[in-house]
Parts: sequence; C-alpha cells; structure tokens
Amino acid sequence: MKVLILTHGTRGDVQPYAALALALRLAGHEVVLGAPAGSASVAQPYGLTYFPLDDGPNKLIDDSEIREAIENNYRGLRGKKVALDVMRRTKPLMARVMADMAAAAEGGADVVVHPPGIPAHHIAERLGVPAVPAGLQPVWVPTGAFPNPMMMGLKAPQAFNRATYLPTKLLLRSAAAGVADELRRDTLHLPRRRGRHDVLRASDGGPVTMLHGFSRLVLPAGLDYPSWVHTTGFWYLPAAEGWTPPAELSAFLEDGEPPVYIGFGSMAGTDPRRVGHVVREAVSRAGVRAVLVSGWGGIQVDDLPGNVLLLDQAPHDWLFPRMAAIVHHGGGGTTGAALVAGRPQVVCPFVGDQPFWAARMHAAGVAVPPQPQRRLTPDGLAAAIKLAVTDRALAERAQSLGQRIRAEDGVTTAVKILESVGTARSGGRRT
Repeated sequence: MKVLILTHGTRGDVQPYAALALALRLAGHEVVLGAPAGSASVAQPYGLTYFPLDDGPNKLIDDSEIREAIENNYRGLRGKKVALDVMRRTKPLMARVMADMAAAAEGGADVVVHPPGIPAHHIAERLGVPAVPAGLQPVWVPTGAFPNPMMMGLKAPQAFNRATYLPTKLLLRSAAAGVADELRRDTLHLPRRRGRHDVLRASDGGPVTMLHGFSRLVLPAGLDYPSWVHTTGFWYLPAAEGWTPPAELSAFLEDGEPPVYIGFGSMAGTDPRRVGHVVREAVSRAGVRAVLVSGWGGIQVDDLPGNVLLLDQAPHDWLFPRMAAIVHHGGGGTTGAALVAGRPQVVCPFVGDQPFWAARMHAAGVAVPPQPQRRLTPDGLAAAIKLAVTDRALAERAQSLGQRIRAEDGVTTAVKILESVGTARSGGRRT
C-alpha cells in the first residue's frame, strides 16, 4: 500500500505525522511525507521519503503583531482583528502549499492522510482514493461530552456542547474554500460539487474514516463519537536508531539530580528574552537543575548558570523519562510525549488547543494547575515547578497513566486502520 501523508505547521505539528509515516514504513508500506521544507530535519534521521512543501503560513511566525496576538490568545477586539488579518494573509501562502501538495501526489497513492484543517481531500478525490483526515486535537468532530477546545472559557449549558463545534467548521470552510476551489479548477481539474468542502464526508457523501492521534484516556467521560472516528492514542517518534546524546547532555545528566525539562516549541510570545528571564529566575528560585530547549521559538537566556543546560533539540522519548518534570506549552505532540514518559507536568499554554490540554493534564492529576503564558512570572513558575518535582502523588499518577498511554500504541492502531481502508479499496486484496 502506498500512503501519502500531507501536513503543515510547525515542527511540533509535523512530528506526529512523521511518527505515523515511520510506523507505516516499518509495517512494509510505501510512504511519502509531504510537509514544510523547514521541518525536513524531523524525517531525515529515519530515512523517510520527504516531499518538501512551501513553508507557507510558517513565514508569518516572526511577525511581531501576530506573536502579540498569540501571547494574548487573540483576546479582545485587537486580537480578533489580527486573527482576521492572519486569515487574509494566509490564503495566498496556502495556495502555494496546496500547489506543492498536488505535486507531491503526482506519484500516486492508495490512501491520502491529512490534518482536517488542510483541504487535501480534494487531492485524494483527484486520485480516486480515500482521504483519511487525521486530527491531533479533538476539535473537528462534535461530541456532547465537552465543548469545542478551541472555545475554552465559553460558559454554556452542556446541551449546547455539540453546537460549539460549528464555528470551527464554518471558519475552516471560510478560510480554505477559495484556495480549494482554485486548486480544483486550475490544477486538479475537478468539477464543483455539493459538499466538496466538508472534510468529514467522502466525495460520495458518506462519512470518511477519521483518525484521532490522541488518547481517550485523557478526555472527559461520556464520549459519543460515531463509529467512523478512531481515537487511537498519541503518536510519538522514537529516538532514531543509533542516536546518541551529545557529550555535554550526558555529562550534565550524570552530574546531579534529574533536571526539569523546559521548552515551549515554536511559541515564545513577543519577547523571547523576557520568557528566558522568567524561566531563568524560576529555575533559580525553585532550586532545581534544568534542560532548556530553545526550539523554533528561540527562548533567549543570557548568562546561563551552571545548573541550566541549553539545547536546540533532543528526542522526547529519550530525554523526557530522564527528567524530574516536564514544563511545556501544551501542544498535542509534546503533551503526548510527556504522558508517555510518565513524568509530572507544568503546562504553560499560549493559544488554540493548548489551554484545553493544560486543563486536561491537570484534571488527569498528572500536572499542576495551568500556568498561562500571558500571566507567567518567576515566582509563579517557580512555585509550579517546585510542586511538580516534590509532589509524590503527582509523580505516581503520572507514572501510572504513562503505562496505560504506552499500552495503547497509537501509531500501530492507526496503521491497522489505514490497512483496512486500503484493503476495502482493493476489494479485499491487501495492497
């Protein structure tokens, strides 16, 4: 079976799809991963076939106005104005991305896997193969169990939970429809048809097979997803075969008590230096050692003390189990890796689904109360870190839940589901 995985976003967004690509290849399938050129290093250590896409909206990540809006979770009139401006500026950038995705499909495929927010189902329609949307956040399929995570803070009766998913659907349609219709007309040569922008419906009108790359174990009770939705467990990359830690990292780990991991992915707000100052002071006041991973967001810390080691990147599955606690921004991929490692968490969310994951980690009893970035202070972060590394019950719950999360083996489950989709398409033959 040949699987084409098309995705976009920051490195943290791409990494779970790379994990799925690796699992498919290890199961004997041919896989092409189409993702931003700037994230190619995610796939290189594993020898994955990688089709570099235009970096598209990622080019906006250093825009100061956008960073300010992200830091404030797009709150207020100014935040909403910036959000609309981002949508306007994103459209021509996404047109280039979609053109590259169409080029990635020229080699054909039996199945196309894509995030629900990327309208790659049109490309699958052109190939005449199933499109399998694969979401890393529970924001795409309505449930009565909880309101849309993208609308955290909305106070509404439980009876209205399902209705809160409609705005995301309408916003996605508004943002992607023009680019998608141009792609259908000019590149894919597909006719207009009713329902063409619904990523949860196949071209024949029936439901798609939907993958959720996260765990039911950390969602609220009472889930009522339809049978075509498969919540597999988290997808995470193992350390590449033959990977060894840098000498300075090994020496640091051997030189004292387990440190605290601190990393915010591509998120550092408007002032990476301020975030760096908060982190440095918090580490000092908490009296812990720390491994600080700067990542794409570029947390800037001057005059690092000897109890802090600065890294660019390190495999989460190797690093996290060796930490006393994990301080992160609440992205789905990092949250899953922290859960798998079975370590206590301090979640400092910015925007999007991050406040939801922060709240769920606290509700699951594996994280201290969320520490939103816009209110982050040295004293507050220090107190949260100190609690995370000293609360024995928190550590025991994190270890117990980590064992259950690992047992789900999300990528293996996802591979089996994709194999069933490929088998159904070939009339029962394995492809």
